[in-house]
Amino acid sequence: MTSPDRWPEIRGIAYGGDYTPEQWPREVWHEDVALMREAGVNLVSVGIFAWALIETSEGVFDFTWLDELLDLLHENGISVDLGTPTASPPAWFFANHPDARVVSRDGVTMGFGARGMASHASPAYREAIVRIASALAERYGSHPAVVMWHVHNEYGVPVGEDYSEQSVRAFRGWLREKYATLDGLNAAWGTSFWGQRYGEWDHVGAPAAAPSVVNPAQRLDFARFTDAQLRACFVAERDAIRAHATQPITTNFMANQSWTTDLWAWAREVDIVSDDHYLWAADPEGEIGLAIAADLSRSVGGGTPWILMEHSTSAVNWQPRNVAKRPGEMARNSLAHLARGADAILFFQWRASRSGAEKFHSAMIPHAGTSSRVWREVVELGDALERLEEVRGSRVAADVAILWDFESFWAQDLEWRPSVDVSHADQIRAFYERLWRDGITVDFALPGQDLSAYKLVVAPAQYLLSVADAANLTRYVEAGGTLVVSFFSAIVDENDAVHAGGFVAPLRDALGVVVEEFLPLREGARHTVEWAGSGSTSTLVADAWQEDLVLHGAEVKATYVDGPGAGKAAITRHAHGTGHGWYISTRLDAASLGTVMSDVYADAGVAPSGHPEGLEVVVRRGDDADYAIAINHRDDDASLAASGVELLTGADVDGELLVPAGGVAVVRTPHTP
Repeated sequence: MTSPDRWPEIRGIAYGGDYTPEQWPREVWHEDVALMREAGVNLVSVGIFAWALIETSEGVFDFTWLDELLDLLHENGISVDLGTPTASPPAWFFANHPDARVVSRDGVTMGFGARGMASHASPAYREAIVRIASALAERYGSHPAVVMWHVHNEYGVPVGEDYSEQSVRAFRGWLREKYATLDGLNAAWGTSFWGQRYGEWDHVGAPAAAPSVVNPAQRLDFARFTDAQLRACFVAERDAIRAHATQPITTNFMANQSWTTDLWAWAREVDIVSDDHYLWAADPEGEIGLAIAADLSRSVGGGTPWILMEHSTSAVNWQPRNVAKRPGEMARNSLAHLARGADAILFFQWRASRSGAEKFHSAMIPHAGTSSRVWREVVELGDALERLEEVRGSRVAADVAILWDFESFWAQDLEWRPSVDVSHADQIRAFYERLWRDGITVDFALPGQDLSAYKLVVAPAQYLLSVADAANLTRYVEAGGTLVVSFFSAIVDENDAVHAGGFVAPLRDALGVVVEEFLPLREGARHTVEWAGSGSTSTLVADAWQEDLVLHGAEVKATYVDGPGAGKAAITRHAHGTGHGWYISTRLDAASLGTVMSDVYADAGVAPSGHPEGLEVVVRRGDDADYAIAINHRDDDASLAASGVELLTGADVDGELLVPAGGVAVVRTPHTP
C-alpha cells in the first residue's frame, strides 16, 4: 500500500515528464538539460521504451548511452524515474519467441511494431522482464540520479486479454486454484444453462469468440484472471528491482480512462500510486473527468499523495479530434490534480518526437520550440509549483464517498444487458458531476470497505454486489449513514448470478424496496417524474429507464407521470436504524438530480459549498495550515471567501479573493491554536 515515507527524494513538488533522449543526437541532450533547469524541471522518466537499445540481443546489454545520460542529468540537478522498458519488447524477442505474441479474442495473432504486444502468460516473456529489470537495478540501484523506479507502462493498454494457448493453460491453473474442483467451477459459472457443464479440466478454455454470447460468469473470471496475470508480471519486476535497489517503485495507472485493471488491488502492490490522465477532447467539461481521475488516484492509494505521471501540455494524438488546450488550460489542469492530492506534476513528454505514432502529441518543448506559447506556459508552471512547495504532503479530506468497483463494471459491460443505454461510466459521471457542481469533494470506495467516516455514500452503478458487501452497506445505514442507490444496482452476486429474492433483494432492509421488473424505454424516449420532496412538488426530466418497484416500508418521494411505470413509485426514501436509504429507479438529467440530492444532503448533514458554479475549490489540510486551491473554469471573475495568504502572488487575503477568469489561486490559512 502507498506509504508517505516511500516518496522519492525530491525537494518540493516534482515537475517534469517522460524524456526520450534516445531519439535525439548528443548535442540536443545538453540543450535539453539547460532548458529543464530554466523550466524548473526536477524529475524525468527515462528508458520506458528503450529495451532494444539496452538489451541489444538476448542477454547482451549495452548501458553506455544510459550511463552517460544519467550522469548528465545528475550533474544538472535533475532526478530520474528509471523505467523498465517491458511494455515494448524488441524485434529480436519475438523472432526468438514467436509463441509469446498476444492472440485476440477472434483468434488473430498480434504483430510487431506497436506496444503491449507480449503475452502475460508467456514463460519467455516472464523470464525476459525479470532479466532486464534485474540488470537495470543491479547497475543503477545506487546511482545518485535515480530516485524511483517505473515498471512497464500503462498495464492493460492497449492489450489486456490474451487468448493464446499459454494463456488458456494459465487460466485453467488459475481456475483450479480458485475453485479446487470442477463441481465448484460448474456451480459458480451456472454451466447447467445451455448444457455447458465441464467434466474435464482440459475442456475448460478461455471465453474466445463463439457463435453466440459466451457464458458471462466465465468472461468475468477471465477479466479477473487477466488482471491477476498482469499484476503478477509487475510483481516479478518489482521484486527483481528490490533485490538490488531501495528506491520507491511504481507503475502508471490510467484511472477513469482504462477499466481493465483493478486499481484497488494494484495500489496494494506499488510504493506510490501514479496516474496518467488525458482530457477527452469531445467532453466540453473535461475538467470534471479530470477530477474523477484525480480523486480515484488518491482514493485507491488510501489518501496519500500521488504522482501525476503523465498528462499533456496541449493536444494528444490518439483521439478522433485532437483539440488543443487554450491559454491557461494547462496550468488549470495541472493545479486541479495538485488540489486533489498529486505532489508530482509530470507530462508526456519533454520534447515532441519527430517520428513515430505520437509525433502529433504535444510536449513541454513542442515542435514550435521555445518561442511558443506552450513553452512559456511550461516555464510559468514550473515557477508556480516552486511557490507551492509547502503544499506537498498535505491531505484531502472528504465527507462523501462514491462506490467504484471494477469487478462490477466488468460484469455490467458484458452482452445482453436490459438496455444499451445504461452505462456504468455515464452513471458515475452523472452523480459525480452533481457533487462537483455543488462543490462537494468526494472519495471513491469499495462497497466492502469501512464507510463509517462518510456522511453520505452514493452507489451510482453497483450492478454486482455480494451478499457480504450488501450487509456492509446495510450496517452503514443502520449506524446513521445516508446511502443513495441508483437503478440497475444490487442485481447479481460475485458470479454474475441474480440474487435469490430478485433484483435489489440484498439491500431490501437498507432501502425498503425491491424491483419486480425492469422497464427500459425505447431509444430516445423521455419521461417525467413528479417530485414531492421538501414539502413541494416539481416535475423532473428523465430518460432511458424505469422500474416497477415493490415497497417494503419505504416512502415514495417521486412518482412516474408517464411511460410504462406511470403512477408507480420512481424515487423512495427509507428510514433504517438511525440512517436513511434512498433509491432512484430512473435516469435523471443533471438539473433534476440536483433537486433530489438537495433532500439527500439534508438527511446526510452535507452542505453544498455555495461557490459560484464553475469555481472548483478543493482544500488540502496540512499540519499547520489549510490550502484552498481554487480553479476558475468560468469566462468571468469569481469571488472566493477566504482569509490568509495567496501563495502564487504573496498577497494577503482578508475575507474575499477575486479569482480571475481562467485563473488559479492557492490560499494558505493557518490553523487556529
